[in-house]
Amino acid sequence: METEMIPGPGLDPFIFIWISGRIRLMKSQLEEILKKVQQGKLSPEKALQILKDYPYQDLTFAKIDHHRELRKGYPEIIYGPGKTEDQIIKIAQAIIKKGSNLLITKVGPELYRTLKKKIPRAKYNPLAKTISLRQQKPVLGKGKIAIITAGTSDIPVAEEAVVTCEILGNEVEKIYDVGVAGLHRLFGEYEKIRKARVIITIAGMEGALPSVVAGVVNIPLIAVPTSVGYGASLKGLAALLAMLNSCPGGVGVVNIDNGFGAGYLASLINHL
Repeated sequence: METEMIPGPGLDPFIFIWISGRIRLMKSQLEEILKKVQQGKLSPEKALQILKDYPYQDLTFAKIDHHRELRKGYPEIIYGPGKTEDQIIKIAQAIIKKGSNLLITKVGPELYRTLKKKIPRAKYNPLAKTISLRQQKPVLGKGKIAIITAGTSDIPVAEEAVVTCEILGNEVEKIYDVGVAGLHRLFGEYEKIRKARVIITIAGMEGALPSVVAGVVNIPLIAVPTSVGYGASLKGLAALLAMLNSCPGGVGVVNIDNGFGAGYLASLINHL
C-alpha cells in the first residue's frame, strides 16, 4: 500500500506537488526495471547497469548528480570553462536523457553549433553565452525578479542572470543602463523596481549602483560586480570591494561576473 505524502509546515503546496511528481516518476521507473527483470525481459546485469545511475551517473570524467533536482528543486547546471567540448556534450546528453531542464553557462557559439547537432532543440543566448533547453515546466516563483545594470557593458552578465532565472521558473523585469552617471534614468524606472520581489543589480567601474538602489527599497538585493572598467578597476575587484562595503542593509554580494550565481540565489528567494 502506497503511503500518502503530506506537505510539512511552511512547504509551498505547488513545490510539494512538483517534488512528489518527480519522486513518483523515479519510483515508477525503478518499478518498471524490476518488473522486467522478474518477467525475464531484462537481465540482472543490464538492470544493474541502468540502476547504477541512481542517484548519480559516473561518466569517469564527471559524476552527474541526477538526485540534485529532488534535493534542491533544480537540476545540475553545467559550468562550461575548463571542460572539453566532448565532455560538455556528454554531460548535457546525460541530463536531458533523465528528462531534466538543461543550462550550460559561459560557452561560445562554436560549442553551440556542435552541440546542436546532438541536441537540436537547445537554444543559445549569444550575450549571456548560455545554452539552455526546457523539457519540463518548473515551479513558478512568487513574484518578479528585477535585473538592473549600471551600463550597457554589464548586459552580458545580466543576460546570464536572466536565462538562469527564467529556466528556474521566474518572471524577469529587465532594467538596463541606469547607472550613477545619470541617476534620473534609475528613478524613471522606480515603479517597476519597487514591485519586484527580489532585485539583482549589476555594475562594474566603482560598483556604486547596488548601494543606491538598496537605499530606496526594502527588497532583498543581490549585487553583482563585473570586470567592466579601466585599469584601477582591477578587473572587477574595485566594484566587488565597494559592494561588500555597501552602507545600506539588505545587500548580498556574489563573485565577479557571476550572473548565474545571482540568478540562482534570486530564484531561491523568490520561491520561499
